[in-house]
Amino acid sequence: MLILGIESSCDDTAAAVLEDNVILSNVLTSQDQIHTKFGGVVPELASRKHLQAIHPVVEAALSGAGKQLTEIQLIAATRGPGLIGSLLVGYSYSKALSYVSNIPLVGVDHMAGHILSVFLGQEKPSFPYIALIVSGGTSAIYLATSYNDFQLLGRTRDDAAGEAFDKVAKLLGLPYPGGPQVAGMAAGGDPQAVHFPRAWLDENSLDFSFSGVKTAVLNHVNSCRQQGIQPNIGDICASFQEAVAEVLVEKTISAARQNHINTIVVGGGVSSNTRIRDFFTARCASEGLLFYAPEPIFCTDNAAMIALAGYHSYNQSGPVSLDEDVYSRSALG
Repeated sequence: MLILGIESSCDDTAAAVLEDNVILSNVLTSQDQIHTKFGGVVPELASRKHLQAIHPVVEAALSGAGKQLTEIQLIAATRGPGLIGSLLVGYSYSKALSYVSNIPLVGVDHMAGHILSVFLGQEKPSFPYIALIVSGGTSAIYLATSYNDFQLLGRTRDDAAGEAFDKVAKLLGLPYPGGPQVAGMAAGGDPQAVHFPRAWLDENSLDFSFSGVKTAVLNHVNSCRQQGIQPNIGDICASFQEAVAEVLVEKTISAARQNHINTIVVGGGVSSNTRIRDFFTARCASEGLLFYAPEPIFCTDNAAMIALAGYHSYNQSGPVSLDEDVYSRSALG
């Protein structure tokens, strides 16, 4: 089946063409340069830029795949979660394409895309598996038992991990987007220099909380400055990153043990962090667990994962009604 995937949940406009799970094209335009001056995504600006980019990006995806719209057999577009204005641009465009071209449409939950993004790579896991989805807006653990069945096991109670990375970057004076900046500074720092707290919450809890470690970084920086000491940014970033990575890894492994699953998968933008991947690789090896991670290009928001998830959703439930609307909160919990 030839599938056109469209993604516009936040500030990246993306389109991809898949045929029998083979990626023929994968196009993305980023708005990072636009939002950097504001230190974060401005929703109104994001939706305006999506309006400008959506048609050229879709045309580029079709051209890159060497296909015409008339050849497309299914359109898969992100319905949510995300910024409502951004979602409306991509999903409304997709509904219009579906209507005028008589091509079936399926709305895709963005989380399902991340949970299945690992299947875009060469090494593919078997079901069931535990999936950690960690990004700027989400930190959640799922039990995936098939291409369409996902059970939420744990989620963040406050800041998502990626959000904490961005906020720490901002208070340290690092530019947006903060995650890569913190990771870059951490590469030259000592992860044991500062002991930042790990929020384990209740016994056997699979929920996350990263507001405490973010506040601890702020308090440490203020304490240094009050003492006339210049904060070591590299050490702070490395120590913060280590605290976040340890909680993500250990809670995900705990989820695997509690549910008697021997395979762990990660997804979402933060899962491209090298230290988090290395931590997972080492701990899963020591625990006798299988570990899979998508290529970094498929960790961040992309339309290829939306096309893939849409294909499996369509096979199970068929097309959606064009009356359906977008949503800001994931239907997956």
